[in-house]
Amino acid sequence: MEKIPPLESVATLRKATVADVPVLLELEKSVSGTRTYSTGLGESGGEEYLKSNAVYIIEIDNVPVGNISYEIKSDDNAYISDLVVDPRFQSRGIARESLTRVLDELKDYKRIDLVTHPDNKAAIGLYQSLGFVIESRKENYFGDGEPRLVLALQK
Repeated sequence: MEKIPPLESVATLRKATVADVPVLLELEKSVSGTRTYSTGLGESGGEEYLKSNAVYIIEIDNVPVGNISYEIKSDDNAYISDLVVDPRFQSRGIARESLTRVLDELKDYKRIDLVTHPDNKAAIGLYQSLGFVIESRKENYFGDGEPRLVLALQK
């Protein structure tokens, strides 16, 4: 397979609305079936998720290629609740660029945490390169029978 060169500031983040729920579900479907990903939308169908999270559609030339979301837990703590990039667009810097933008939006929070599967080496590498530290491992974190690593960025 031919290596696609990395992107340089071509992805845009657009705030998701209820009308985007089918797009979000389609993006999640692109990575479902892998042990390393657990759906962020859950059983709510998306509306509840949109109420409790800041959700962005990641687009390139107005084409949805992923999504990223976070939830404010307290005055000084935010949680990155979802980061999905369609496999056809992975390894192009989209996740890094999107997460960097969200981290800039969350710059006033003292702690930002997230979880990822211990086999998701690419994600772990990305998070650690941005300053996240593995704090713990939790078995069956989402009730899907799979372990997760808890990572935190503390300022």
